[in-house]
Amino acid sequence: MKLQQLRYIWEVAHHELNVSATAQSLYTSQPGISKQIRLLEDELGVEIFSRSGKHLTRVTTAGEEILAVAGNILRQVDDIKQLAQEYNNPSKGSLTLATTHTQARYALPDVIESFINKYPDVSLHMHQGTPIQISEQAADGSVDFAIATEALELFHDLLMMPCYRWNRCILVPKGHPLAQITSLTLEDVANYPLVTYVFGFTGRSKLDEAFNDRGLIPKVVFTATDADVIKTYVRLGLGIGIVAHMAYDPEKDSDLVALEAKHLFKSSVTSIGFRRGTYLRTYMYDFIELFAPHLTRDRVDEACSIRARDDLERFFSSITLPEY
Repeated sequence: MKLQQLRYIWEVAHHELNVSATAQSLYTSQPGISKQIRLLEDELGVEIFSRSGKHLTRVTTAGEEILAVAGNILRQVDDIKQLAQEYNNPSKGSLTLATTHTQARYALPDVIESFINKYPDVSLHMHQGTPIQISEQAADGSVDFAIATEALELFHDLLMMPCYRWNRCILVPKGHPLAQITSLTLEDVANYPLVTYVFGFTGRSKLDEAFNDRGLIPKVVFTATDADVIKTYVRLGLGIGIVAHMAYDPEKDSDLVALEAKHLFKSSVTSIGFRRGTYLRTYMYDFIELFAPHLTRDRVDEACSIRARDDLERFFSSITLPEY
């Protein structure tokens, strides 16, 4: 059994069983990968992948367990490399983030600018996606950190640390009737077509929960993952928008009015998560603290030592989160 063979089966499984695409990503040949997978299966005496002719069709039951172990081995190998790099050059390396558009566009720019200024030799990569995609990438080790509001709690092998609390605002064009109301209610909001986030995105569950609790069925006419897209369709008159308050810029969005909605919806918490057991380099600790100053290295290490979810929640409940 070779480490290269474990890398091949892991990558094939994460390229939708497409050996050709895997070969391109690894800069090697398709026949070479297929041969090494067959050699590994012959050595183990079990099939990792089912086949139809020359095509891989699914991961076998045995293959699923083998892949889980292989993933852990590959992550440990990467940790060894990270550890060696930390000793050889603590200010050089790479950092990969997965996050949503709202975080990438509004919450992270200043943090990333500061980080790059401090660590110019660390290459920074950002992936955008849905909260589920983001969490999956962090859970399988494809990225170092996941930053999101929804879905992180679904992955028990992720350590989630709360960063800040935020709420929403209602966006309407200037002169809109809602802008004349001094004390806005959910009933007022439900009277108009809504333009907001896709379900499962950027605290959308809190929005749905608020309407459900009041027995209201809002008319959602358009959804998007991008707050800037939502604002575009509010401008077109498609409906009123509900977005994260951080997505409203008084200067750039001067044609829109942001109505406070803190009293209408429960606040949401954005967290940063990484796979338990991840070797954190110095610059990784620094990135976390730049994004969430209360998450110092000592506090992160203490959180890493806590295994029970209830104990972890109690640990973080003593921290007063900043509001964005």
